[in-house]
Amino acid sequence: MTTTHLSTTAAPAVDPDLAAMMDAVFADHQRSGPSHSTGGRAALDRTLWHRLDSLGLARLTGSEKSGGSGAGWHEAAVLLTAAARHGIRTPVGEHDLLACWLLETLGRPVGGAIRTVQLPGRDGGHDAPVPWAAEVDRIVVVWWTGDEYRLADVESAALSLVQGANLVGEPRDTVRADLAATEGEPVSEALVGRLKRRAALMRSIQVCAVLERAVELSIEHVSARVQFGRPLAKFQAIQNLISDAAAEAALARVATEAALDVAVATDWDSANLDFLIATSRSCAGHAASVVTRNAHQVHGAIGTTREHRLHEFTRAALAWRAEYGSVRHWDEQIAAAATAAGPEGLWALIADSR
Repeated sequence: MTTTHLSTTAAPAVDPDLAAMMDAVFADHQRSGPSHSTGGRAALDRTLWHRLDSLGLARLTGSEKSGGSGAGWHEAAVLLTAAARHGIRTPVGEHDLLACWLLETLGRPVGGAIRTVQLPGRDGGHDAPVPWAAEVDRIVVVWWTGDEYRLADVESAALSLVQGANLVGEPRDTVRADLAATEGEPVSEALVGRLKRRAALMRSIQVCAVLERAVELSIEHVSARVQFGRPLAKFQAIQNLISDAAAEAALARVATEAALDVAVATDWDSANLDFLIATSRSCAGHAASVVTRNAHQVHGAIGTTREHRLHEFTRAALAWRAEYGSVRHWDEQIAAAATAAGPEGLWALIADSR
């Protein structure tokens, strides 16, 4: 049994040599590091970051005029996938696809600082922890004043930070900013909406990558492990667990690729994009439950140990599916869209990919 992942097969426009180089960078880094995750809160590996920067990968989608590489989201998807599949924790997505993209769109200088972004919550507040806030150089803070959105590019050292971590150990820090004393600049509601869509789809791509890696590890394990004189893969119950996990991971991938393709083709301006992203996040979120359960079940006791790498991917899936919108949130978005479409418009809602 085999499984696929977001790669050049999903995005033919991506140069195979570029995709291979991305994978090699993270594979080499993984081999040179610890044999497995040691747990705890991860730190920003600036040696890896400098290598990514020297190869033009740290700002892969930035314009060449602003010092980026001028690539697109399909290339970024391959980069995010490569990092996730090798268990490498780095804020390249938050930096390139969110913070620097937002500054560049507004005509603001980017420079060489490593950035993350603090998005406003559903009620305009900032309750959600910020990825990598205490580890990066600057934080792009977006907030709602009650009348408009505003933005400020602030040094991390100037903010009040309480360190934390998500389920897989990535920094998720509480940020307290004196927004009343921060003038910032106005940002359109449309631009903030686009930023939120980009963040949500970024997490879908990452979840898909680790789910597929968990399925691959499961296939490798049941193919090699012998029980009662034959490989575990020969038992029908095991085959059912693997096939269910693979099917869920594939569904999440297809939904994510569909949303990504429409986002890129329409410059994130499709009337149906919110529904497609919600579908992607919902499928990925529910797939995380099935894949995590089935993968650990077929691995048996070894799959629950820190020494085995399975937990690096299953915990990442569970952590990422809860960020930039919970599974319940995305399910509710789908239900609301279906209800609004009504019986006559439901098929058009599902089938329309524009």
